[in-house]
Amino acid sequence: MRNTPKVSGDDLVSVLSTSSDAEATIVRALLESHGIQAIITSDKLGALAGLKSGNKPTTLVRVNSGDVTEARKIMEASIETSAERTGVEDFTKLETVIGYQFSDRGLLENALTHRSHAHDDPSSSALDNESLEFLGDAVLGAVVAELLFREFPDRDEGDKSKMKALLVSSVTLAKLGTTLQLGDFLLLGKGEEKSGGRTKQRLIANAYEAVIAAIFLDGGIESVRAFIGRQFATMISERRLDDRPVILTNDHKSALQEWLQAHSESLPIYTVVTEAGPDHRKVFTVAVQVGNRVVARGEGCSKKEAEQRSAAYALERLKSGSA
Repeated sequence: MRNTPKVSGDDLVSVLSTSSDAEATIVRALLESHGIQAIITSDKLGALAGLKSGNKPTTLVRVNSGDVTEARKIMEASIETSAERTGVEDFTKLETVIGYQFSDRGLLENALTHRSHAHDDPSSSALDNESLEFLGDAVLGAVVAELLFREFPDRDEGDKSKMKALLVSSVTLAKLGTTLQLGDFLLLGKGEEKSGGRTKQRLIANAYEAVIAAIFLDGGIESVRAFIGRQFATMISERRLDDRPVILTNDHKSALQEWLQAHSESLPIYTVVTEAGPDHRKVFTVAVQVGNRVVARGEGCSKKEAEQRSAAYALERLKSGSA
């Protein structure tokens, strides 16, 4: 076992300079797990100067001069191992995709860390993303509620509640997260990796909420409001074009059946293909089949609503000739 000398204030060398306290804490824990004592110091003057200049305060990880070479080898090996395990070298690509650059990238790493990874590598001091997921769920709900309040002032509370439930459902979040390729960036344990964790919709939806929380903590409410606004713009627009409670008041199923009969087509068959989410926030996906082909799918907070939405989409496609 390595004989670990105490860190001496007179013989310290910096092996990491960062603006992220989270990154500094992880590196210190990594080094100490290999028997190298390290301390974290903050440039207090730099922090004060940063208020005027816009520069980020500097946090240093420092070790004894005799441990510098070994410490750097450990850090480099950890980076290589992480890249090999996750398939990514850093999160720059993801920041570009989501349209937000983190001041504290440790928050983003935390948001993408599944508990299986945290359990597999306790020496890394990595935290799983479950607390961020909890916060992200609350932030997302509040921002989406505000969006609906502003965009649909004439809709009653019941309509807006149903729209909100659909927008923040795990099905929707998994689709958005898949579009961002969050699965490629997840930090997973070996077992979860082998079981296909990167494509599990539940993990992607959870990570999506955690990323929202990370943006909120890093950049504040305006940054996360802008991100959510971009992400949900298309869905909000779809509901604005449909600026009436059509799903609740119009009988699209009857309209579809009448159109099919008029064109000598088979009657529609509706099938529930998925049920997702907790009981209080369940989302149903219904496929409508005409003859041997599935014409459209629709989602809703009830089977009836999902059937009406799928019928509306099917009728639209049939009339346009795209079905």
